[in-house]
Amino acid sequence: MSDFPAYDEIHVISDIHMGGNRPNFQILKETKRLAGYIGWVSQQCPAGHVALVLNGDVFDTLAEELPGYIAVEQAVTVVGRIMKDASFACIWDALAAFVAAERRTLIFIIGNHDIEMSFPTVQRLIMARLAGDDLVKRARIEFSTTGAGYTCTVGGARVYCTHGNEVDAWNYNRYEDLAKVGRRLNAGRSLDAKEWYPNAGTRMVKEVMNEVKEKYKWIDLLKPETQAAVGTLVVLDPSQAKKITNLVSIVGEKVRDGKEVNQRLSAEGFQPREQVDTSSVTVNQLLGPHLSEGIRGQVQQDSQSVDEMLALAEANLGRPNAQIVEPEAPLGAGQYLIDRLTGVPKDEALRRALKDWLADDKTFDHTDRDDTFKDVTAAVGPSIDFIVTGHTHLERAIDMGGGRFYFNCGTWIRLLRFTDAMLKDQNSFKPVYDVLIDGRMELIDEAKFGGQSFVMNQTSAVSIKPENGGVVGRLSHIIGDGTGAPQVIQQFVRK
Repeated sequence: MSDFPAYDEIHVISDIHMGGNRPNFQILKETKRLAGYIGWVSQQCPAGHVALVLNGDVFDTLAEELPGYIAVEQAVTVVGRIMKDASFACIWDALAAFVAAERRTLIFIIGNHDIEMSFPTVQRLIMARLAGDDLVKRARIEFSTTGAGYTCTVGGARVYCTHGNEVDAWNYNRYEDLAKVGRRLNAGRSLDAKEWYPNAGTRMVKEVMNEVKEKYKWIDLLKPETQAAVGTLVVLDPSQAKKITNLVSIVGEKVRDGKEVNQRLSAEGFQPREQVDTSSVTVNQLLGPHLSEGIRGQVQQDSQSVDEMLALAEANLGRPNAQIVEPEAPLGAGQYLIDRLTGVPKDEALRRALKDWLADDKTFDHTDRDDTFKDVTAAVGPSIDFIVTGHTHLERAIDMGGGRFYFNCGTWIRLLRFTDAMLKDQNSFKPVYDVLIDGRMELIDEAKFGGQSFVMNQTSAVSIKPENGGVVGRLSHIIGDGTGAPQVIQQFVRK
């Protein structure tokens, strides 16, 4: 008998990001397609056991207007609002129909945008929405919210699903602290806002990106999310610079398991944030080599602190005689920061930043062994045959050798597509700039450049099931209304 649940098929999707109670703060577009796809999964293998895994960031509470970084006493209200939102109601109706079917199992895995899902109160709310008081239906719903991921077997192959933020120093969840909040809620106690210190990614979204997003609706649709994003946010809105310096202490840090204190029998003892000496953090470490290259000659990278660099940039704000870098010199986000703060036309500055951000871009190369792949696979044992992540929004399908395979099941939110032709020069970029600077999501949705839609019509899923004596893993695109067979992008067979 297996130590883990066994299924005849498993289907995995990630990064749905249901949330946003302000205009244009909802980044999930294909809601009807998602509802149709859930219905399609429900109809597969009628006589067998089928699992649907929602592999993190099902909700996006960071897009909700909250008084702090985490919803505690308001968690049930916030999640309840999202489930009742007319934009997302069809998805929850489809999930309710899924758990009403025999031999179907629905698994929720925690991400970094839906940490409130770890609270027992929120889990009970979700079960009530999907299953009411029906104990049989409730038994078909599972939650994995402790950072352990979800493991099962399919046709004898062992499958491990995890969101992927566990290896991201910017977006790491402190699961023990989440458990303590759950204990507080169960015990009828509150959480002082000062007790909760969010990770750098949460602070970036709540303190910086949401404010920038009020005008530039597209900013959180860009991938990959690298440190170049920091510079772009600053130059789009220079007033954000001082906030971003507060994130310095976490940039580049990897969370070490030994730093977390095991207090599983206590609701006390939230650990204060570890103080890190930021005086040695350089421009290069915070903003990346291209950004720091752009200010070469004005500061010394190896010795100049971030605070000193930003002070210099602010001192140069509005300087009448801007120094423009010649075309053959390195361009990019670094030059964008200086140019933006010293008077170079904004359209050219933004073009340079995006050209740097997307340099050597492998965002849409599903075979690229990115950092999430490297770090997750390094942490997973050899007994796992299929690894499935999300988090980056970037689909991946990689043969690891030895009958082992890695998938990232991408996202269901909008993704913007930039090409070299769009960023070639100031003239070619001008129509793109006009759409971006307008900022309205509806204009972005309608935009086309070079005959291609600016927003990619790409919604992804991973499936694993036995076929012809082997176990087949597939990365697919869900198309149309979601009720038809997915379009297979890559498949691997474990013999």
